[in-house]
Amino acid sequence: MSLQGKVALITGGTKNLGAEIARQLASCGADLALHYNTEASRAEGAQLVRELGGGADKCNKIKLYQADLRTEAAVNALFDQTVADFGKVDLVVNTVGKVLKKAIGEVTEDEYDDMFAINTKSAFFILKASAKHVTDGGKIINIVTALLGAFTGLYTSYAGSKAPVEHFTRGVAKELLHRGVSVNSVAPGPMDTRVA
Repeated sequence: MSLQGKVALITGGTKNLGAEIARQLASCGADLALHYNTEASRAEGAQLVRELGGGADKCNKIKLYQADLRTEAAVNALFDQTVADFGKVDLVVNTVGKVLKKAIGEVTEDEYDDMFAINTKSAFFILKASAKHVTDGGKIINIVTALLGAFTGLYTSYAGSKAPVEHFTRGVAKELLHRGVSVNSVAPGPMDTRVA
């Protein structure tokens, strides 16, 4: 599969599953806009860019973008800057997520609010911005969780915060059908990553 000339925006794209997706898309020739959340992730992103060979004299154009995507303004700024730098967005992969493994009686209000802001609210606004910016015939992929179908206990708040993303995805898929935009969610099983 060739993605030459295509631009992929990967939220959470500098580590864990996002970095693996970036590696695969780069190997297919895609240019990459890689989002990371905190300065602590910047070094991982810079290392990934070096690994993938991104740069002005390389075949893949790769740029890093820092943003806390818990607000619509931050999501819009990320998309606007990506379009300004690359000219378009053909593919969006949303890997942003936070896992919390706790019994429901131990989850604080702050933990709940943060979990839903990261896993649910950001996904909604990423879909909204994707619907505006993704090229006709493009792709939008949300990473959700297999825990929705195979509950293992102590992930009530995490699974609950990912469940709406599947509903958002189905709705947006219908809204963008006339433009030939494919909108899907992928629910990977357990992975050996450093997700916190």
